[in-house]
Formats: sequence, structure tokens, C-alpha cells
Amino acid sequence: MQEVHGLVERLRAANYNEREGIKEELLALCRAPGGAAVRDQLDSLRRGELLEVQWEIEEVLERSAPPKPQAAAAPPPTPKPEEKPDPNRPLTSKDLTLVYDDPRGLLLHKSKVGDRWFATQVDPRTQQPQTFELHPQEVAQLKQQLAGSPYWVLGSGALAAPAASPKAPPARPPGR
Repeated sequence: MQEVHGLVERLRAANYNEREGIKEELLALCRAPGGAAVRDQLDSLRRGELLEVQWEIEEVLERSAPPKPQAAAAPPPTPKPEEKPDPNRPLTSKDLTLVYDDPRGLLLHKSKVGDRWFATQVDPRTQQPQTFELHPQEVAQLKQQLAGSPYWVLGSGALAAPAASPKAPPARPPGR
């Protein structure tokens, strides 16, 4: 172990060009029988050295480290069957698309999945907005009542464009 102390002292005093040879000698000691004890001693000596010498010793320790055992390849995770979302689960605001926004207090939302419609109105007693689900016949009735309203949100696709009426050929002016 005196040899290791002597090499570390030489490493400390050596100029940059001489260090490679000293590091090779330390590396040979680390790889020889009983190298584990040499590595332990180098590690404890490293802590009390100048930073530059610590780096050189760390390099020797890294190069002489025993190869790490490769971890056994973990089996690939089994793919979980895709769970279909429960259609009856409570919806959140992320599940709804705004389709009608009347500034007087009526909001209509359509679910992104499925064909569920919800209305939000201010309760006159509590002055708090309340949201409730609409029945399909109520939806049809509301669409009919609000068909010409300017408050439908563009691009929501809630209302189908009115069917274009077939154009009749222009009438002939009288006398021709």
C-alpha cells in the first residue's frame, strides 16, 4: 500500500505530461490481484487531494471499475386492453363543446362523445348558473326555435345548414 501512497505523491508533484505514465501504473495495480483494496485506498486518498489530482484519481478508478452486470432484460409490459369510457360517467367541462351562447343567459353544450345536450341558465332564485341535460325531443324543439338566432357558435356543427332551395329558372319577361 506504500506503493499507492508513493504514486499518488508522484501524481501530485508531476507536470501534466508525466501524469499519464503514473496513472497507467496505478491502473495496473488496480487490475492486479488484490486490486479491490488498491481501489479502496485510492478512493480514500482521493478525498484529501487537490481537485486536479482528484480528477486524475477518479479517471483511474473509472477505468479500473469492474464491468457492471447487465440487468436482466425486463419482459415488455403487457398491453392493457383499451377500456372504453363509461357513457354514464359524470361529464366535466372538458367533455362538452359550447354550441350556443346567448348573452341573455342561455348556453347550450353538446357532448364531444355521443349525442348528449346540456343547457345552462341562471336560476332566478339563487342567481347561480345551473346546468341540466336535455331530452332528445327538447333538443329538436330548441333547434327549431333557435334556428335563425345569431348566437350559434360558428364551427360547432350543432345546426345543419339550411337546405338550399332549388332555384327556378328565371322567368321570361312578358312579351318575348
